[in-house]
Formats: sequence, structure tokens, C-alpha cells
Amino acid sequence: MTSLSEDPPSPIGEDDRDTAVRRLQEAYAEGHISHEEMDEGLDRVLTAEGRGELASVLDSLPAEKPGSTSTIAAAGGRIRRGGRWRVPRILKVESAFGRVRLDLSRAVIEHPVVDIQLQLGTGNARITVPRDAIVDIEGVHSGWKDSRYRTPRRSRPGGPTIRISGTMGFGRLKVRHARR
Repeated sequence: MTSLSEDPPSPIGEDDRDTAVRRLQEAYAEGHISHEEMDEGLDRVLTAEGRGELASVLDSLPAEKPGSTSTIAAAGGRIRRGGRWRVPRILKVESAFGRVRLDLSRAVIEHPVVDIQLQLGTGNARITVPRDAIVDIEGVHSGWKDSRYRTPRRSRPGGPTIRISGTMGFGRLKVRHARR
């Protein structure tokens, strides 16, 4: 019989590793850790062999805020969000059929980085972002049409970063900045 200290470390799943990487990136984006600390933490997370090693990296980070992830889902029909609404840190949008309209121009955005994860079957998605937002759509994969986004000619610094990722079967993603 082996003692507890001789037991092999419990294996790490890809979801656990991905969550740890995301938490490190969020802590860096929110200014809780330096670039060097993030690099060191990422190295430790990516080479970790057991859950204990992951936990030791994450224990020094601030706790995740509750309600930082929200999902909007519809099997068919439209998904619309506009006006004054609170945008979570991670917004998952899932729709099998139908259009998606997200207007963040007057929304309450409390996080410096907002991730919008799209899982769309058919239908177009249009996202309106604040004038001073920085937009990243590199993570969007479409099976049919290319995404449309033009960076503004003039932008003011200090706006939130909106990262849009995910998959779209048949449809197009259009992202535009609010005019006012």
C-alpha cells in the first residue's frame, strides 16, 4: 500500500488547462499581475502535470467575479440585446437558426476585456460596439461568408477591448462602431 505522498498527481484535462490560461490572461488584462508574472504563470500552467501544480499558480490570482459569464441561447428566432444592459466578462451567444443583434453602444461595460463567444448555425450577426472600443475578430470562423469589420479612422484610447470568437455556419458577422 502506498502512502498519500506517493500517489501520482491527478491528471489535468484540457478544459482545466484552458481555464487556467484564461484566468492568467484576465488577471494580466485587469492589471493584477505583471507581464513577467503572466509569462511565468503560463509556462507553469502549460507544463503542469497535476492539478496541484495548477492550483499553486491560480492561488495567487484574485478570485473570479461571480456572474462573469452569461449565455444567451435560442433554438430559432432572433436574439436582440440593446439599450442599457450589463455586459458580462464572457458572453456566450448560441443560436441554431435566426439573426443575432447585439448593441453594446449604451451598455454598461465594467470589464476592460469582454469576450463574446458565438456559436451560430445559420443567420447573420450584427454587433455594435462603443466608439472607443478596440475590436478583435481573429477568433471567428465562418463556413460561408467572411466577417465584416473596418477599424475606425480615429479612435480614442481607453475603451474596452471586445474579443469576438466562435463559429458561424451560414451567415455573416458585421461589427461596427457606434456613431455617437
